[in-house]
Amino acid sequence: MVKRSRIVAFFIILIAIFATIGTTSKGILGNIKLGLDLQGGFEVLYEVKPEDGGKVTQKMLNSTAQALTKRIDVLGVSEPNIQIEGNDRIRVQLAGVTDQNEARKILSTQAKLSFRDHNDKEMMTGADLKEGGAQQTFDENNSPVVQVTLKDPQKFKKISEQISAMPQPTNVLAIWLDFEEGKDSIKKPETQDNMISNPSVREVFDTETVMITGQFTIEEAKELANLLNAGALPVELDEIYSTSVGAKFGEQALNETIFAGIIGISLVFAFMIFYYRFPGFIAVITLAIYLFLTLLVFDWMNAVLTLPGVAALILGVGMAVDANIITYERIKDELKLGRSVPSAYAAGNKNSLATITDANLTTLLAAAVLFFYGTSSVKGFATTLIISILMSFITAVYGTRLFMGLWINSRFFNKRPSWLGVNKKDIHELSETRDVTELPTPFDKWDFVKRRKVFYGISTAFIIIGIIVLSVFKMNLGIDFTSGTRIEFTSNESLTQEKVKDHLAKLNLESEDIVISGDNNETGVVRFKGVLNKDEIAEVKDYFNTKVGDGTNISTVSPTIGKELAKNALIAVFISSLGIILYATIRFEWRMALPAVISLFHDAFFIITLFSVLRLEVDLTFIAAILTIIGYSINDSIVTFDRIRENMRKKRKIKKLEELEEIVNMSIRQTLTRSFNTVFMIIITVAALMIFGSPSIANFSIALLIGMIVGVYSSLYIASQLWLDLKGKELKKKGVLITYKEKKPSQEAQV
Repeated sequence: MVKRSRIVAFFIILIAIFATIGTTSKGILGNIKLGLDLQGGFEVLYEVKPEDGGKVTQKMLNSTAQALTKRIDVLGVSEPNIQIEGNDRIRVQLAGVTDQNEARKILSTQAKLSFRDHNDKEMMTGADLKEGGAQQTFDENNSPVVQVTLKDPQKFKKISEQISAMPQPTNVLAIWLDFEEGKDSIKKPETQDNMISNPSVREVFDTETVMITGQFTIEEAKELANLLNAGALPVELDEIYSTSVGAKFGEQALNETIFAGIIGISLVFAFMIFYYRFPGFIAVITLAIYLFLTLLVFDWMNAVLTLPGVAALILGVGMAVDANIITYERIKDELKLGRSVPSAYAAGNKNSLATITDANLTTLLAAAVLFFYGTSSVKGFATTLIISILMSFITAVYGTRLFMGLWINSRFFNKRPSWLGVNKKDIHELSETRDVTELPTPFDKWDFVKRRKVFYGISTAFIIIGIIVLSVFKMNLGIDFTSGTRIEFTSNESLTQEKVKDHLAKLNLESEDIVISGDNNETGVVRFKGVLNKDEIAEVKDYFNTKVGDGTNISTVSPTIGKELAKNALIAVFISSLGIILYATIRFEWRMALPAVISLFHDAFFIITLFSVLRLEVDLTFIAAILTIIGYSINDSIVTFDRIRENMRKKRKIKKLEELEEIVNMSIRQTLTRSFNTVFMIIITVAALMIFGSPSIANFSIALLIGMIVGVYSSLYIASQLWLDLKGKELKKKGVLITYKEKKPSQEAQV
């Protein structure tokens, strides 16, 4: 008899959850901070250099960060991100800045005000002004000026007495901003770019306020007043890395990626319901909850959502469904054995939990390494991936058990196994079979072991060819690793190589690395080795925004940062691999850990070679893709190894190599449906990102798509087959393999 109370409880819980999601989602989405790559803005990494050439101290870094914070407050930017990195660097991220050129100028200008006589002798400095006492006003001619309040009017009186007593034209008090000793001088007109004004002093002033005059516009006068109020920087700031994104690019990237996500996630939902039927419907519910919880945690953490982060959220749906697939496949196997629905459900959950845990932990390890060594948007990707993994585990394991458990315990499915995706003709009598190893699979005719040496040869040949290709073509490294400048812009008209070169020529720039893309050839990307300074960046942005289109992104990477990013990328891959070896050794054995890591390097090398041949740009997001693939590939291998270990224990003792070969074949066949379905889910989401998403993450999506497919190949024909050969050598050495722990006689007696 069906227990309707359980079904009623299911719908009550479901209504409550989705009512909560419906009433809070808008607020959560509104609170989530978008990165500068989604709403425009810029990021700059400064190297701090003391003026006296001394050592940078923590106090100096803190005071510099405080001064920068004051200046950002002047800009009116909401929720800026200022971070001290290492011993001598400060990273500033400003999203949503409308006038990026003004923001860069205000941030990096030292704003050291000085009053100097005709001989460039310093008479007063900005330290003589009252804090916050500068304001934009107008003089008697209604011209914009800056009025400052003095701390000591008597000091200024003595200075004006001294200057007014000098003969003309030496009776001047020049006002400088960032005067450079040995370079700037009132006597050298060509060095007076930093001089605000040089008024003549003909009388003695006994006043608390002073007017700084010059040929200001109102905006320039306001900017100077803001700089003086923010205070001078205690150090010099040298830009060693920067990236700026136009608001149009950010908005377009966000819209395109969300559209791609809707398509990809909808296809995943449709497949799960079509293939797994009612459990698929439960998976759709838990995936919807997973999306909500991930965004909720993002909101609670006050984290910044970047473009790769949105991609990770979408990709996370494809990866989150893996836990459901593993569980559902185990439940289906148990039903086919002839178990009752409640028994099959309990056994499927029990047998799948360890596999799901191992698979998620290894992916989490790769994501954690990526977070630690990543920067800016890549760190945003890693943050989203970590949250996604944790939330998917909670929803796919505990959420699924809650919802499915209510229906299973209601006894509604007791005579309806087809609702769980199992045809009655595939169900055996429980007396006919003892365990899943005796169940037929659609892949029983496939011998994965017989031709393993052929696949070894194919992979080895590819590696040799890859080494040759890489030695000839090299990698098409982006500026992240080589240093230089990258300009991406949109045009109001169709572009050609010649048009782009003409635009660059007007800016005294030259490049042969020009890529034109877009449906109407409206997007251009230019790379060159030189690193533009802040003034040159401002000039380029102004030119392209006014003469070409209304969206321009500029990134610069110094040689120092380029080398560091390359080194960190290698360290990240190495640590991920080492961590996976240690984890797999502890959880399984070293004979499984070593093949798993070899297959990881096999997958990574395949992608690197393909990118070299296709001349696709390798940047930081490519490294993010590689580490994600490493996490997924080990995930796939662990699922297979987990089934191998389970089937080994059922054998208890193994005396022949043929037995090992059968175990490997059997384990691959039993998990192949899961492997195909999971990779298909991920391919759906990645393909949607690649086709409909932002071009900014196109190479990232391509790397993921290729990597996921190659990952399945390597887990089937490399990792598991290498384990077979290593285990075969152990068998040959020992003569027999004991696959269970024998109990001592005393233990047997107690039982």
